[in-house]
Amino acid sequence: MSPALLALHDVEYRYNTNSQAVFEHFNIQVESDSITTFLGPNGSGKTTLLHLLLGWLKPQRGQVRLHGLPLGSYSRRELGCWMSLVPQSEHIAYDYSVLEYVLFGRTPYLGALEMPGEEDCQAAIEALSRVGIPMLAERSVSRLSGGERQLVLLARALTQQPKLLLMDEPTSHLDLANKSNLIALLRELNKQGVTILMTTHEPEVVSSIATHVALLKDGRLLLSGLVENVFTSDNLSQVYGIPIEVHNFKDRRVVLWP
Repeated sequence: MSPALLALHDVEYRYNTNSQAVFEHFNIQVESDSITTFLGPNGSGKTTLLHLLLGWLKPQRGQVRLHGLPLGSYSRRELGCWMSLVPQSEHIAYDYSVLEYVLFGRTPYLGALEMPGEEDCQAAIEALSRVGIPMLAERSVSRLSGGERQLVLLARALTQQPKLLLMDEPTSHLDLANKSNLIALLRELNKQGVTILMTTHEPEVVSSIATHVALLKDGRLLLSGLVENVFTSDNLSQVYGIPIEVHNFKDRRVVLWP
């Protein structure tokens, strides 16, 4: 059996030596070509988990592995060619145009002090088109709405041409139309061989797109596996601490709560 694309092995993480562990003996795998969601309430450790997987945080114990190798064996440039992140939000200090900002996604492919070339610009323009905002290319990022800014962050990540796309609450700032468009785009990317890993606190996002789901609560992994096995009324009720019902309707799972 081939190794998981991305995995945490017996990971322990604390923000400092005197603080309570956020994760202890934590193990999880992300399979190649999957759409995996980390589902749990706010404060369950989802964003911290993403940062461990990216190598931005270092576990005090255990190991993060990418394609079977320790994350530390890759250079930052190599990691940048492997995976990209769409954060919940990002402070942008300078008044870039949208196209200028999206071009930062080409950084792993450029040498020191090298300027983006025609191929890089084309990749950025194509990414803006894929997320449905080519008309914003010349607009200042400071003049974007929250939803537009979220789509720009996604376009920057796609410009990076990753094999693994990590997303932190990607639908939280989107209206229904853009949420639907995003889910359709992610399905298309997955069919093209991009493995997708996202955090969310929205069960309906999981039901609409995920192939695998991991249920998190208070830094613990309650259960993980295929959506059809894990995404149940009993399991979701345990995660959120309220009665939740999952029903099948027109080949979709519909989530109801009080």
